Amino acid sequence: MAVPVSTVPAAVSTVQEIETELLLEALYRMYGTDLREMEHAALRPRLVAFMRRRGLASLSAVQAEVLHDQALGVELLRCLCLRPAALFDDPARIALLRQTLGPWLRSCPVARVWVSECSGAEDVYTLAILLREEGFYDKTLLFATAASEAMLDAARTGRFPASELGRYQQNYLRSGGRHTLADYLVSGEPDAEGNLSFRPELGRNIIWAQYNLATDATFNEFQLIICRGALSDLQPVLRQRALRLFHESLAVFGYLSVHPADALNHLPNDVDFRAIHADSGLYRRIS
Repeated sequence: MAVPVSTVPAAVSTVQEIETELLLEALYRMYGTDLREMEHAALRPRLVAFMRRRGLASLSAVQAEVLHDQALGVELLRCLCLRPAALFDDPARIALLRQTLGPWLRSCPVARVWVSECSGAEDVYTLAILLREEGFYDKTLLFATAASEAMLDAARTGRFPASELGRYQQNYLRSGGRHTLADYLVSGEPDAEGNLSFRPELGRNIIWAQYNLATDATFNEFQLIICRGALSDLQPVLRQRALRLFHESLAVFGYLSVHPADALNHLPNDVDFRAIHADSGLYRRIS
């Protein structure tokens, strides 16, 4: 019997939805990264782009590949979870942090900074370099977390593609950098894999830990929380949970830096943030 034409798009959509759910379940079981509560509508364009880059015909084919290739699995996780990591990404935001954080961190005997949903070494070392240049690094602990241990392993190597150095140097200077990025690198020559590495001393105050925004509780009090992932990609209940978690984890008058697209317009009743510079995604806990 022929299938009515009107039912074909619905059937295709159903298959894609099933494939998406199975892929997210596979990523959770294999890599420990729980994306099952993220909005599928937000994930789908990234999945399609990943499929096309890899020449794969379906999400089922993607699932088969990432279950047997860890490097490919980590690549997919970075594609799905977060924006691509970049050193001194959004220079105007970094310049604002330089200007804003000084008086606040100077008043703290020990400052704690949480980089939540870390997508690569660049996310964390941006803060490490900024803190060093502003004179706060030696009194600061940097906590870098991600849901995937594999992603953390890749980030904690402290490496980035040498091909990005020119762009990163421009970002750094536009953000108010006072030196040159070469001052923070082991060598100006890439390794056999085409990567450059940050100097080990720059990582001595960085603590790497697996952490899941969907399930884990607050684990410290912080003066600054950076979450440059995509809060707007989370389903509403999980987004509200994450905002409560950040509020509970911040010291009073502590700062929260999010992506401008994640504007905090709809806060839970028990969460109180004031916009310091909403266009740059900078907020402050005021109670």
